[in-house]
Amino acid sequence: MAIQDVEHCDCVEVHKNKVDQVLAQMPEEDVLYDLAELFKVFGDSTRIRILFALYGADICVCDLAESLNMTQSAVSHQLKILKQSRLVSNRREGKQIYYFLTDDHVRRIIAQGMEHVTE
Repeated sequence: MAIQDVEHCDCVEVHKNKVDQVLAQMPEEDVLYDLAELFKVFGDSTRIRILFALYGADICVCDLAESLNMTQSAVSHQLKILKQSRLVSNRREGKQIYYFLTDDHVRRIIAQGMEHVTE
């Protein structure tokens, strides 16, 4: 897409008050980097499938693998990434380890994403 294909102003006039407003609310670069990394995690359909499965219930790796028609190894690999991103947590019950969404923030992200794509 060439630049002439993108709508833009017909003049160059900087509105200092708008620039100041943007700069005042802009997070630090390292925070923006962390946010971009979080969205990269959401950018994988396999991880989204796992998150959506966990949206409905706490579930062990065996059941996740069966539900998603994946190997336990593949599910475990994705769960590791989701856990490092603090999107899922786990708890042990005897020999079973159950995974679940870490908090309501993650639930809201998934719910709002679904609402957006199904509008």
